[in-house]
Amino acid sequence: MHFEKPVSVQWIADFTGAKLIGNKEQEATGINEIHKVTKGDISFVDFEKYYNACLNSAATIIIINKEVPCPEGKTLLVISDPFTAYVSIVKHFQPFEPATKMVSDSAIIGNGTHIQPGAFIGNHVRIGENCLIHPNVTIYDQCVIGNNVIIHAGCVLGADAFYFKRRKDREVQYDKLVSCGRVIIEDDVEIGAGTTIDKGVSGDTIIGKGTKLDNHIHIGHGAVIGRNCLFAAQVGIGGKAIIEDEVILWGQVGVSKDLTIGKGAVVYAQSGVPASLEGGKVYFGSPAEDAKTKMRELSWVKRIPEIWDLLTKREKV
Repeated sequence: MHFEKPVSVQWIADFTGAKLIGNKEQEATGINEIHKVTKGDISFVDFEKYYNACLNSAATIIIINKEVPCPEGKTLLVISDPFTAYVSIVKHFQPFEPATKMVSDSAIIGNGTHIQPGAFIGNHVRIGENCLIHPNVTIYDQCVIGNNVIIHAGCVLGADAFYFKRRKDREVQYDKLVSCGRVIIEDDVEIGAGTTIDKGVSGDTIIGKGTKLDNHIHIGHGAVIGRNCLFAAQVGIGGKAIIEDEVILWGQVGVSKDLTIGKGAVVYAQSGVPASLEGGKVYFGSPAEDAKTKMRELSWVKRIPEIWDLLTKREKV
């Protein structure tokens, strides 16, 4: 999320109650997770094993739970609970804005776009030209939709990220990391009925130009889907996954978070993808592997009873 105007690190330190270390003259231009940060961003870290990655990232200001040497040119905000401090900043700069009507007055809707009855268009949404939004679609605040997009009935775009921090010492153990990202749908995309696309925690979830999504698909927070992809029904994509251009995922494929599927890959139905896949190949199984290899394995598995019978007969002889 980018701020409307830069904010001094001293103000942020005062607002959160953090101790300020390093460059005290900096200004923050936004707030982001570690995988999305750019120069001027605030990020946070509260586990030592991630300290190095965060301190050496592009983030300019880092909220951290322990005093450590401050990298040159950066600012540290030291506080016991960086997670809560981060959430408080998000809530301050992007507070919840209640809806007052089904299509917000602040929404921008292009020429030739048709909104069917029962669709909800939130605050500061932008929809391009010649789009068709079917009944009972819900488009949350800040979403951006390109031209010639079709969104079928019952879709939900821009729901919060499924992102929580566990607090084992509390009765209610899961703390919500409040989302301030967006969903961006590029031109010529079609989204099937009942599909859900979550906004990024702090960055954008992106569906690339020309991609077609079937019914009942889920796209997790911060995922980036390339151009001209084709996903069949009940595909599930984990948060921050990167799916490159022209990938085909057949029905009920499950894709884990934080991985990449290369350009032109095809994954057969009901496969599970736990790790990155090279582009230009066909995959099957769980875990997904080269489809021909997996098919041969299954052929041998089917022969296990036959082989067992042969071995048993030999032992009797």
